[in-house]
Amino acid sequence: MNGISRRRLLTAGATAGALGALSACAPGGWSVGGDSPSGDGKDTVQPPPVKLIGDGSTADTGAQPHQPTAERLKPGQRPPQFVVFSWDGAGELSNQLFSRFRKVASDHGAAMTFFLSGIYTLPESKKNLYRPPQHAVGASAIGYLADRHIHSTLQQVRAAWLEGHEIGTHFNGHFCGADGVRNWSSAEWRSEIDQAVRFVTEWKTNTGFTDLDPLPFDYRKELIGGRTPCLEGQANLLPTAASLGWKYDASSPGGLQIWPGKVQGGRIWDFPLQSIPFSGHSFQVLSMDYNMMANQSGGNPLGDRSQYDTWRLQARDTYLAGFRRAYETNRAPFFIGNHFERWNGGIYMDAVEEVIERIAAYDDVRMVSFRQLVEWLEAQDPAVVRKLRTLAPGEAPLGGWEEFLGVPASPTATASAG
Repeated sequence: MNGISRRRLLTAGATAGALGALSACAPGGWSVGGDSPSGDGKDTVQPPPVKLIGDGSTADTGAQPHQPTAERLKPGQRPPQFVVFSWDGAGELSNQLFSRFRKVASDHGAAMTFFLSGIYTLPESKKNLYRPPQHAVGASAIGYLADRHIHSTLQQVRAAWLEGHEIGTHFNGHFCGADGVRNWSSAEWRSEIDQAVRFVTEWKTNTGFTDLDPLPFDYRKELIGGRTPCLEGQANLLPTAASLGWKYDASSPGGLQIWPGKVQGGRIWDFPLQSIPFSGHSFQVLSMDYNMMANQSGGNPLGDRSQYDTWRLQARDTYLAGFRRAYETNRAPFFIGNHFERWNGGIYMDAVEEVIERIAAYDDVRMVSFRQLVEWLEAQDPAVVRKLRTLAPGEAPLGGWEEFLGVPASPTATASAG
């Protein structure tokens, strides 16, 4: 199960009871150009001149390609339906799931967020370079990757960024539970982040690979958000994230399908996993593959094979129910979290792929990264965002979008009409 040794059960159910296509004609002022990615790990655009950073593991190549332009909503304009697909860990193993979903994204005009685990760029032979807070040197609750998989992961990360995807962080050792990240101080979070950045920016020194191009971004500038292991430890992470200039955090569990707000004194956008209707049940579940698996097979990643088809359809229909609830009512951004895993025969990967295919066919849908969502939110009138946040999950605006977000008539105009 590469890298997943244990995860806290994060369910809101049994245990507790794209951008249609990113194109020049996309509605709402988003536009992107360039060639389509192939998903094979090879560059599909020619990057600008390279300015190497440090040991040459990374480089400043200028502005990221394929980024949409955000525009402020016009008075009375219905918001687009944003959907963010994000991936925890983001390593490329023999199952080639990273490259698979790069191809899926390309086919459907989606941008995604890949939360890279820093130790996925650090050879196990160099694990003594990792000094996790409150744990032994080199310790990790997830496995280090084989050197060949580090090599493949670096290729995928490079290609993904050039295609317009975001590279966030899933930190390093994935420590959960009683002795995990929930106990870390803000200073210990700073150590963990600094180490994650160092591993990504010094992979050439640590791996000895000489046949790979540098990652085409300055990671210290690129990194504006992450997701903590098991969605734990956010409270003490936030002060550190704010001090680093991060724009968002995606670590909250059990969020509602409402428009996002800011935490940490209005400095950090809070993008939680959301409670969504669990197909076939009267309760809700978090919008993540692990939580589907926790409810369906009790957290056993090798559950009853005879149920695989049923569970796959249930996972698909659950994601679609969450999507439709937002799309047809308050248009709150919809967040889905995933792992590059083959749990229960890979049914969650198949379910997510089908969900992407289906929602891409809807009008006004934009499958974006968290970074792109931040840019759109910050382009809006804050008063409009505050008003959007008054809509509860499943609540459509009374009188329709034109009235809800329209411009009130001026006193002069009202008197004239009278």
